[in-house]
Amino acid sequence: MDDVQQDFLKIVSRVRTHLEYQRALGVRTIGGSGVSGDADVIQQAQQADAAGTKQGGSPGQVPAPSCKDLAAVRAELGDCTRCKLHRGRTNIVFGEGSEQARLVFVGEGPGQEEDAAGRPFVGAAGQLLTDIIVKGMKLRREDVYICNIVKCRPPDNRNPEPDEIGACEPFLKQQLAAVNPAVIVALGNIAAKTLLRTGEGITALRGKWRSFEGIPLMPTFHPAYLLRNPKDKKLVWDDIQQVMKKLGLN
Repeated sequence: MDDVQQDFLKIVSRVRTHLEYQRALGVRTIGGSGVSGDADVIQQAQQADAAGTKQGGSPGQVPAPSCKDLAAVRAELGDCTRCKLHRGRTNIVFGEGSEQARLVFVGEGPGQEEDAAGRPFVGAAGQLLTDIIVKGMKLRREDVYICNIVKCRPPDNRNPEPDEIGACEPFLKQQLAAVNPAVIVALGNIAAKTLLRTGEGITALRGKWRSFEGIPLMPTFHPAYLLRNPKDKKLVWDDIQQVMKKLGLN
């Protein structure tokens, strides 16, 4: 294969990645051309990607949303290498809790403790979230579902970048589809902005009911923010009380 062919296949692969990602997000038209009309391009790209590893994944492999259980979603994620975050991780932090949970908490991404343990929200912020669930809501942590926008720790706990969010988001959507909760709580800026497709910040968003694919969603401050700003715990408790009311818990 000459250099021109290789360059062409790389371009086709990038186009396919973009189209498949948009399809995973539910987009059916891009720039006035239906996604289905790009079948020839996608087919060529699939042939170019045929030698790729299915379990580890690659930037050219984006799963379409489907009705799978959490185990199937985790299996499809595999030993993911779809974005650069895999280079520095210790463990993938997929999520944990009940697949029948009526309530899902979505955070930003794993921190150092979570990366080491392979579990979400196990550090100081995680203890505060657990207190909200157990002491405040009178639920067991294992009866809710907890996950993050990205599954690998960003270096130095920086915010995840758009390409990293894009690589993980289809799996997040499949997680939420598998659980199909009655309510989602988005914890912090990144979670709220990603799920709601908005540029508004969490201060403006919190406390007001929104919707994610028909599921009521309550944005509120991240527990890590509360550790730095304990005066705002009352605001989060106000938001959680709205969630409890929606779930019939008070």
